[in-house]
Amino acid sequence: MNHNDSLVENRSSDRKSNRLINEKSPYLLQHAYNPVDWFPWGEEAFSKAKQEDRPIFLSIGYSTCHWCHVMEKESFEDTQVADLMNDTFVSIKVDREERPDIDHIYMTVCQMMTGGGGWPLNIIMTPDKKPFFAGTYFPKESHYGRIGMIDLAPRIKKLWSDNRDEVVEAARKVTSALNQIPDDAPGAGLSINALREAHAQLAQRFDSARGGFSQAPKFPTPHNLLFLMRYANRTSEKSVMAMVEKTLENMRRGGIYDHIGFGFHRYSTDNEWLAPHFEKMLYDQAMIALAYTEAYQITRNYQYKKTVEEIFEYVLRDMTSNDGAFFSAEDADSEGVEGKFYVWSLDEMLKILSAGEARVACKIFGIRAEGNFKEESTGHLTGDNIIHLDRSLAQSASELGISLEQLEEIFEKIRLKLFTEREKRTHPYKDDKILTDWNGLMIASLAKASQAFGDRNYAQAAMRSADFIIKKMRDEKGRLLHRYRDGEAGLPAHVDDYAFLIWGLIELYEATFVLDYLKIALELNDDFLDRFWEKSAGGFYFTAHDTEETLIRKKELYDGATPSGNSVAALNLIKLARLTSNVELEEKANRILEVFTGIVSKFPSGYTQLLMAVDYALGPSYEIVLVANEDSEDFLEFKQKLQQPFVPNKVIIFKPVGGQEETDLVNLAPFTREHTCLEGKPTAYICKNFRCELPSTDVIKTVEMLLSN
Repeated sequence: MNHNDSLVENRSSDRKSNRLINEKSPYLLQHAYNPVDWFPWGEEAFSKAKQEDRPIFLSIGYSTCHWCHVMEKESFEDTQVADLMNDTFVSIKVDREERPDIDHIYMTVCQMMTGGGGWPLNIIMTPDKKPFFAGTYFPKESHYGRIGMIDLAPRIKKLWSDNRDEVVEAARKVTSALNQIPDDAPGAGLSINALREAHAQLAQRFDSARGGFSQAPKFPTPHNLLFLMRYANRTSEKSVMAMVEKTLENMRRGGIYDHIGFGFHRYSTDNEWLAPHFEKMLYDQAMIALAYTEAYQITRNYQYKKTVEEIFEYVLRDMTSNDGAFFSAEDADSEGVEGKFYVWSLDEMLKILSAGEARVACKIFGIRAEGNFKEESTGHLTGDNIIHLDRSLAQSASELGISLEQLEEIFEKIRLKLFTEREKRTHPYKDDKILTDWNGLMIASLAKASQAFGDRNYAQAAMRSADFIIKKMRDEKGRLLHRYRDGEAGLPAHVDDYAFLIWGLIELYEATFVLDYLKIALELNDDFLDRFWEKSAGGFYFTAHDTEETLIRKKELYDGATPSGNSVAALNLIKLARLTSNVELEEKANRILEVFTGIVSKFPSGYTQLLMAVDYALGPSYEIVLVANEDSEDFLEFKQKLQQPFVPNKVIIFKPVGGQEETDLVNLAPFTREHTCLEGKPTAYICKNFRCELPSTDVIKTVEMLLSN
């Protein structure tokens, strides 16, 4: 079955479609045959609510959300529930991945009103978008203190009819409270103390037995690891890097990693990294691969590099369009069961593998007849097994009495057999929409790995995605768009789209030295500043000033499942400033760090991506101009040796010798005008902490200079 057949499988039935049938979002299309009279977010729905004097039921989710599927099947596909909803509400469906601006606002509302949040996110509000009731999953029937839809709809109808003044006042108070939440707290700027405090907070939360910074559920939070690697680089404290390595090694061995087909699942439901929530998100693959890439740069541990290569194998095999752009996610469920695609019984193993292979598989994967994980709701063993490594392959090889090389060879034979057999199963649903922000993260990750590993193939994969977005996901005026699907780009870009894509283009320029990528990064950054920058205090709003007016317009900073746009933009601005010697961009970065000082100072470890910009601003930092003839034999070696070490606070700008490319580079970065090759050799001009060293043609000495903090 094609991975999108599930979107249209009901079209041949007698069921009537609703207005969502004309949408591009896979999530909205999944609800296109619900008996609920769904509207997409738009003026038609709000006008109807005003004309008919009805409250709005806003339901927000995403296509690979397990509990969104459960609520759809239990409530939104049920005719009794649908009749009640159609009689009471104007119902609106929103894909949070298409409209994160709407999701951010109403998730904040839910957290304010209930003390928690998550998806599905359900909000009941007035026709002018003011919320007065919020919740997440609502079953059909009320039970265990959780109200069901067949009780909720009549209660809201009666409340709306009989107690309108109370409803309006409650909505007014919620909206007022929402507007009073500060999204900045200016100060003098962040110092090294913020880095120290963030490290102390992470160290306090660190699970010394298993890695990670929480108990169950355990999230990878790769930006925490990226920050800690910079802090370890700054302080040379071995305990800092030990936290990073403990986490990376346990994640890689756990069931959160797909050992058969590669890639990371969303998070682990337990303390052991064993039992994951099985969905796979593009942004997780990108950010986690970045963490393993930088860990490899520091440690030269081949297993970290291998993990990155396997993540990319998965993404390029299963998550890449024919045009080279990257899809969004794969579901946790198949055939209505979470994880069914990924788990194995002992009997299945015995049928697929030889006796010797089965013995090894049971040893290294922890396979048991009764299963190796428990059902979360019952606490009972399931009879199924999650593939994971109880111990390192080296330990297993020793216990099996064979060499590590022999075990690795056997392991790969087992993996390929299981992968081939697994491919015959019903695959989880794939969300094939292309998002600018998440593609930006993957471009950055691939480009960084290309630099660290000297692998041109990763740069080429990043270039294909970047070229697609540049050509297909901008309007006729060059303005960035957020989503592409089914041959059509649409929806205005938000802060993350600009920030993440600019990040990707900066990394891609440094990986390829193709000047057009730097030019486009600067063009997009100009547009970004023009549309999103808050001129009085500083920082970027989540939405542009000339897009749809929502309930509030806020600046987001918290580094959650993905880094915040402001955090990434701060580092982008510093790098673009250093690449072009544009002091105004550096001043904008400083204003971001200043405007959020008060917020970050209260809980620094919640803003680790932003603290990477602080780390860069504090220095030491390096600007490198490499002047060379691209065709010379020693250029590639010089370039690779500059790119491969872990020197996070640096930029490299390449000046070719002669021709239009040299002229273009000088126009973009005039400070390079006088830089020339010495003795016809590749020459590096290095500036450290705003002072310049003598140029060098000796790549070994150049790298030593970069590594001597």
